[in-house]
Amino acid sequence: MENNQTFTITFTKQNGESTTRRGKWTDKCQEFVAKAGHKCLTFLDLEATERYGKEQYRMATDKITTWSIK
Repeated sequence: MENNQTFTITFTKQNGESTTRRGKWTDKCQEFVAKAGHKCLTFLDLEATERYGKEQYRMATDKITTWSIK
């Protein structure tokens, strides 16, 4: 992804709840494979950033289900 690119991501949280967030890719974001072997994506959560007034980063994993980005 390119810096400042916005997207919608859907993933399953650790408690099994499916969630959809508006995200933005910044220089602090990354995609990597954890030592346990599952993929991880760190992204800027735009809705939480608006709510709390400062940058709020989240991590999606494919530990339960694969995330989808649109």
